[in-house]
Amino acid sequence: MEYQPSGMRALDSVERAKLGMKVFNLPFDEAEGVIDDYVSGGNYDPASVELFKDQLDTQRHIQEKAYELFDTGAQILRLVVGAVLKNMPSPLDDDKSTSRE
Repeated sequence: MEYQPSGMRALDSVERAKLGMKVFNLPFDEAEGVIDDYVSGGNYDPASVELFKDQLDTQRHIQEKAYELFDTGAQILRLVVGAVLKNMPSPLDDDKSTSRE
């Protein structure tokens, strides 16, 4: 537990880790409620609590963008593989070219 100059407690790294594990898979609104319930019993500095919520929101935003990027990459790969397969000569085309000679 860390104390701020104001005399209020700040969420320390152990508390943030415990809260992070509790809210890892929750939607942000529910996670925010769990965090608010946790800090309501203590004399926590509101700025440190808001900072933790902002960090959690930023992490979720990064995860969402990573999923979107992964999906876009998969779509690009699918298009490239499809184009390569479409433009590949088939074995029947090779047989026709050798029989004409």
